[in-house]
Amino acid sequence: MLSAPPLNQEKPFGTTKHKTSPSVRHGAQDTGPIVMTTRTEDGGFSTTEGTIHVSKPFRSRSTKKLRAMITFEPRKTHFDTTNETSGTNEFRGFFTLFWMSLFLFTVQTYVSSVEANGYALSFAFATMFSRHAVTLALSDLLLVSTTILCVPFAKAISKGWINYYWTGAILQHAFQTCVLLITVTWTFHRQWPWVQSGFLTLHSLVMIMKMYSYISVNGYLQSISRRSIGVLAELNGATARVGGLEQALRDAMSKRAQAQAAAETPVTDVTSTPMEMSTPDTEGVLIKSFTDAKTAAALRQRLAAVSSSLDENTKSERGAANGNGRGIDGVEIAHVLSYHPDEHVAGLAKEFLDLDSELVSTGPEQVRWPDNVTYRNFAVYQLIPTLVYELEYPRTDRIRPVYIFEKTVAFMGSFALLYTVAECFIIPLTPTPDQSFFRSLLDLALPFMIAFLLLFYIIFECICNAFAELSYFADRLFYEDWWNSTSWEEFSRKWNKPVHSFLLRHVYASTRASYGLSRTTAMFVTFFLSAMAHELVMAIVTKKIRMYLFLMQLVQIPLILVTRAPVIQRNKLMGNVVFWLGLYAGFPLLCVAYVAY
Repeated sequence: MLSAPPLNQEKPFGTTKHKTSPSVRHGAQDTGPIVMTTRTEDGGFSTTEGTIHVSKPFRSRSTKKLRAMITFEPRKTHFDTTNETSGTNEFRGFFTLFWMSLFLFTVQTYVSSVEANGYALSFAFATMFSRHAVTLALSDLLLVSTTILCVPFAKAISKGWINYYWTGAILQHAFQTCVLLITVTWTFHRQWPWVQSGFLTLHSLVMIMKMYSYISVNGYLQSISRRSIGVLAELNGATARVGGLEQALRDAMSKRAQAQAAAETPVTDVTSTPMEMSTPDTEGVLIKSFTDAKTAAALRQRLAAVSSSLDENTKSERGAANGNGRGIDGVEIAHVLSYHPDEHVAGLAKEFLDLDSELVSTGPEQVRWPDNVTYRNFAVYQLIPTLVYELEYPRTDRIRPVYIFEKTVAFMGSFALLYTVAECFIIPLTPTPDQSFFRSLLDLALPFMIAFLLLFYIIFECICNAFAELSYFADRLFYEDWWNSTSWEEFSRKWNKPVHSFLLRHVYASTRASYGLSRTTAMFVTFFLSAMAHELVMAIVTKKIRMYLFLMQLVQIPLILVTRAPVIQRNKLMGNVVFWLGLYAGFPLLCVAYVAY
């Protein structure tokens, strides 16, 4: 089941606050313990749980404004048994009570079924959803294997053979549309039951979102790389107008030294960014190197080489700009020139540094685009339970077999409970047109709610955590405390974080940055796309086109505006009651609408 889209909110659009000392919160909403941290050289924070690295913000291609902030950092889910905060929560006993009560209810159901029918379960539902299992598995394997085509496509983009804007983007959308159409056609051709059809359709949407993020991020970095090379060439021309590179370097270092002397602070680094930290002795070497005639001539050749080949975007070209990582490179030159007294020179140097920083990950690996475009990197990304691609993610240092075993057992137990609820309390009560509409809602409300809670736990607590452990992925915040939501706006942000992050970056923020849409218009576009995806799944599962779910999602927009009224926001309890009433009524209402009408 997909998440509701991101909403008209300001919280994700700006700098995310982190406590830098003495501790950092483990999670966003008090989802983990306070852990001691130390600042690392790459700008991250070393903690007992790993190292926190903040991902790159989205940058508009046209305005340079930061449009959204998606962060990845070591965090744990609320119901994870290794989450220290959840283990000390005052309501942790209710979590135990829930599972014990559900277990006793299931046992009572089995006993009653044995007394009445002679068996605990008929397994008719299991027979139905296990049908064509081999064909479904092979189809899903082919779907996943198809995504590997993203790597050669991204390589072509990184080498400049394809311009992502807009040739690459058009090819990308055409390919993803073909994948979706083939998947939908295949499910109808096979005449699969609703479980198989729904699973393959949902998984195809997940793969499409992962492919889209991978290609779009690499395509975006292509444009950033070309812009940085262009700015570096402009910087070369600007230094020529102020007396040449050697003189520009001397003037920049002189101004830097004067500023340090005026502040009565010893010079401790060449720059104010964590990319290049220097000691006083190192700075003396840099000053000597920058003013040395032979070194300056070599630097001048590098800058000239870049300016003569702006239309190329190859790795060798980046090497020309950055000196292939040996000696003093273009980044170091820009660091020094960012202190130049001429505002134009300093501005170009700072712009280059800003653009170049987006091409390098903030983690310990310092992955630079396009070195990330490899089959191994893509395979790891496919295993990581996220729909937003980054050059580097926060990682754990080991796989815990006991943890994998725990999540496997939890998955199997939860699935057994889910199957019991579905076979005993949902399928037998499937509504028909001649049944009472309100009685059907009443009969199905509680079973559907239990099924939803179990399915949520299986996907986001068991499956996502297991894949995160296997892929060394440290950010486990797959959901937040959505059960405390006081509005549908809050629920849509919290219950499915992977999909919400994807829609936030690649739909909401992207449409605002590329097309200049207002927040309200971008919100409507995001809602519309999400509603269409939900309706597509329902159409494939039920073999009907009714648009009930589509309309219900769009109705959320005016409801969200209503819930923002101060009188409603002040009454949190009432907001939470209304939220749960809506959730209780929504699932059986959809079932009755699609099945009976």
